[in-house]
Amino acid sequence: MKGLLLRLSAVDADAEAAVRVIAYFDALVERGATPAELVRATAALAECPAGMDRPGVEPLRFRPDGSPASEVAITGIVEIGPDIGRVWLARDSGHGPLDDLVLERLVISARLLVVPHRRTPAPDLADPGLVELVLAEREAPEDRARALRLLGLDTEFPVRALAVAADGDPGAAAVALVTRGRPLRAARVAVIGGRAVMLLQPRVSAASVVPDLRAAYAERAGEHDAAPAVRVGVGRPVPGLEARSSWKQAKLALRFATPDDAIIDHAELGSVVLLGELPPERLRAQPDVAALDALPATDVAALEAFCRTGSLRKAAALLHLHHSSVADRLAHVENELGWSLDEPGDRFRARFALLARRLSRS
Repeated sequence: MKGLLLRLSAVDADAEAAVRVIAYFDALVERGATPAELVRATAALAECPAGMDRPGVEPLRFRPDGSPASEVAITGIVEIGPDIGRVWLARDSGHGPLDDLVLERLVISARLLVVPHRRTPAPDLADPGLVELVLAEREAPEDRARALRLLGLDTEFPVRALAVAADGDPGAAAVALVTRGRPLRAARVAVIGGRAVMLLQPRVSAASVVPDLRAAYAERAGEHDAAPAVRVGVGRPVPGLEARSSWKQAKLALRFATPDDAIIDHAELGSVVLLGELPPERLRAQPDVAALDALPATDVAALEAFCRTGSLRKAAALLHLHHSSVADRLAHVENELGWSLDEPGDRFRARFALLARRLSRS
């Protein structure tokens, strides 16, 4: 444990520091730390007072040296769960570079160690080399099977791959999402090429993965007013030895994810998935996409809102504008592109062009 301790005040919020923070809390969970040990270790790691407040239980408040903390100015709070309690940090110097990650890992650990009905095995940070071997195309089946076993995954159970992108650390974001869902049979996370790879083996049904992820995402958004953006692509369930096909599907689904629709299931895309298989440069060269790129951003936003809602007034409400302003912008789009948005064919063309434009930038 002491070997994992780092001075967060002296580092940037880079991937290496983030992985060390995750490993620090994973070690606490693995050895079954008590709530007091968890809070004391968090204060030492963050180099500022940390605490845990729970109904009917004496508050836990410690300084970095392990001594009790009394009056402090709390700078960051996360709820453990409804009517369960909260955890917090109190930093005199404002917000630290990794405070959001520390709080998220602290609340995940608290759910695993403190809340009885949420005591489930934490997803492990996996060896990226083993994960790459499982996802390799040219490796022998026996080598992929061995890598699966070393990761603690069963070749006899379905596996679903997730591709996770985040404004912060994608590995931490992936772990945070799945620990909020139903118990998993196994979950392994690795960061490869700037994205997190998660291999899941659900305990009950592979069909529950996407609904659970969406519920977890909504819960996370409700707890964090300014939570870092997270986008997830989910591949279909496949036998363990075919995990690469699920991973390819997950990466493709990730291209369709947006802040408004962050969890994308490859199985739900249907024939639209074919558009995502085109090279981005080919999409950018498409005349309709180029024409949209030439429009003012406000006009494109109005067109996107109209195509999304199907109503001028709903689009205006979505954009927080008067409906006449949106109508003017849509009229400009029609004049510039020669479309009539009252015509079903042109509306379809507009939606298709907007999607192609988004994929050309993903």
